[in-house]
Amino acid sequence: MANRRAFITGVSGQDGSYLSELLLEKGYEVHGLVRWASSSRMERLQHLIDGPNAPIGRFHLHEGDICDGNILTRLVLSIEPDEIYHLAALSHVRVSFDQPAHSVATGAVGTLNTLEAARALLSKKPVRYYQASSSEMFGKVHETPQRETTPFHPRSPYACAKAFGFWQTVNYREAYGMFTCNGILFNHESPRRGETFVTRKVTRAATRIKEGLQDKLVLGNLDARRDWGYAKDYVEAMWLMLQQETPDDYVVATGETHSVEELITESFDRVGLDWRKYVETDPIFCRPSEVDLLLGDATKARTKLGWKPRTTFRELVQLMVDADWQAAKEERRRLQK
Repeated sequence: MANRRAFITGVSGQDGSYLSELLLEKGYEVHGLVRWASSSRMERLQHLIDGPNAPIGRFHLHEGDICDGNILTRLVLSIEPDEIYHLAALSHVRVSFDQPAHSVATGAVGTLNTLEAARALLSKKPVRYYQASSSEMFGKVHETPQRETTPFHPRSPYACAKAFGFWQTVNYREAYGMFTCNGILFNHESPRRGETFVTRKVTRAATRIKEGLQDKLVLGNLDARRDWGYAKDYVEAMWLMLQQETPDDYVVATGETHSVEELITESFDRVGLDWRKYVETDPIFCRPSEVDLLLGDATKARTKLGWKPRTTFRELVQLMVDADWQAAKEERRRLQK
C-alpha cells in the first residue's frame, strides 16, 4: 500500500485514531480533518503527532468543518486522496435530541458535502469513499438480527441524519458510478471512547468508585441491549470495504447482544465491587424514544470481506476497565500528593 493516500474526517475521534494507526501501518500517507473547535483535543492522536515512533512526513492534520462544503472540496482537491473515510458526526445519540439541528448539520449535510468533494476529485483521479453508517438507523427494529436488507426505522435525530447519509452514499454510487460504501457499524467501543458514552461512563465509574474518587453512578435504561464490539477490530472492516473490486454496503457486528446491566456487572466484577450498592437509575438519562435491542448479522462481511471480530465482549470490557483503572489510580496518587 506504499504511496497510497487517505483522507479521514473525524480523525481525532475513537475510530479516526484507530483507523489512522491501521493505515499508517499499511504504508499510507494519512491526512485528517480536525474541527477548529476540537483542534486542541488531540489526546488520541498525540502519539502519531510527536511520539517516539511518530510517522514522520506521513501523518498530516488539517483544520476545517464538514459543514463548509467549499473549504472541504478545496482541501480534498489539494490532497488528492485515493481513499476517503467519512467518520465525522455528532455521534452521541442522547445529545442529538438536545441539539437536533447540529446533529443533522454534521450527520446529513456534512455527509453530502464530503460526497460532493469526492465527486469533484473524480475529474482528477478515481477515489474510493467510505461512509460511517450506524446500527441506530434500524431503531425500532423490524427483524432480529438486523442485516443489510432490514428496513430502517430511526428513532433519534442522529439516526435520521445517518439514514440520510446512507442513502446519499447509495445515490452517488448509482448516479455517478462512484466507488462508495456504507459500513453499518453496530456499537463499537474501546478505552478511547468518549466519557459521555454509556460504556465509558460505566467502566470509568467502576474504577473511580473503587479508588474512592466517586460515590455512585446514575444511568438511564439498564435493560437496553446492544451488540458491542471493539473499535480496533471494526476499523479493519472499513479498510477492507475499500479494497474490494466493487462497492457495496456491509453490516459490521459481533452477532451477540448484551444488556447495559451485563456491562455494569462485568465492569464492577473486574474491580471487585457489587454494582447494586453504587448504581442508581434516573429517567432523565433515558432517550425520548428508546432503541431497546440491536443485534447485527455480519454474514456478508464475513463471507465477502473475510472479516470477523477478534475481541469478545468480556475481553472488551476488561480492556476498558483496566485502562480506566490505571487512570483512576494515577488520579488518586496526584490528589494524595
